[in-house]
Amino acid sequence: YILDFLGLEDSYSEKDLEDKILQELEKFLLEFGSDFAFMGRQKRIQIGNKDYYLDLLFYHRKMRRLVLIELKLGEFEPQYKGQVELYLKWLSKYEKQEFEEEPIAIILCASKDSEEIELLGLTEGNIRVSEYLASLPPKKLLEEKLHKAVLEAKELAIQK
Repeated sequence: YILDFLGLEDSYSEKDLEDKILQELEKFLLEFGSDFAFMGRQKRIQIGNKDYYLDLLFYHRKMRRLVLIELKLGEFEPQYKGQVELYLKWLSKYEKQEFEEEPIAIILCASKDSEEIELLGLTEGNIRVSEYLASLPPKKLLEEKLHKAVLEAKELAIQK
């Protein structure tokens, strides 16, 4: 996802990223596609005696499911999977309606390692990892990323 419309400076925090997304919610949703409805930010959930906060929560009308977006600065880390799995199980138990499909999550981070994502099983299932660009990169880098994404998609299609 290219989030250059957020106008983030070179150095920003996860909260800055979230604040900017909410200020530009319409553009953010259009980048993700149609049929998304905003449900909340920093939704507090309690598990045992601990409080957790879901970064962004949406509902997708056509998919009939909750969509959690967990924002991360920097590169994807394997422990994010466990965090998001916990959140999804909570959403399924306490928020999902009978007519809805199971919730899904997108971990949105600045970069990811494709092999790590594959080994963690995040190329299928209800958790996906996506990269964001806070500013439009040089044309050559954008072409390289697009080419890499196309190759990865073709590999996944062949495996299925």
